[in-house]
Amino acid sequence: MTRINPSTKGETPFQRLLGHSDSILSAWTALADELAGDGLLSKELKEQVRRVLAQGNGCEYCKAKGKPEASNLEKTSLAMGFAEVFLSERDRVGDSQFKVLKEMFSDEEISELIAFICFTTAQQYFGALMKIPAEK
Repeated sequence: MTRINPSTKGETPFQRLLGHSDSILSAWTALADELAGDGLLSKELKEQVRRVLAQGNGCEYCKAKGKPEASNLEKTSLAMGFAEVFLSERDRVGDSQFKVLKEMFSDEEISELIAFICFTTAQQYFGALMKIPAEK
């Protein structure tokens, strides 16, 4: 059971907790949709990164959407590996990890990846703090 009662606004349990504020629900959902869709990085790559993050960020609702899948695509594997490093190192991610990213990703792609990782982590922390249960 969640820590607060859900609102009547929103399509998912997550959105219904944000739905207590129309402006937050609208802005959050728009940014989530923008970041999760195809950009410089594919939505498939970002979904695998989201799954990696879900395993370490403590949101049962997020974990229930699936575990990460091994990828034969180098960019996807590298992005997933970077997400693992982020989970274990947080504020200690160093220049050497970014040097590895720069071997395969442009600066623009790295910016998108880091924005996605940070926003996804915020979403998953929200879910964990609010105790959104896994959907059955």
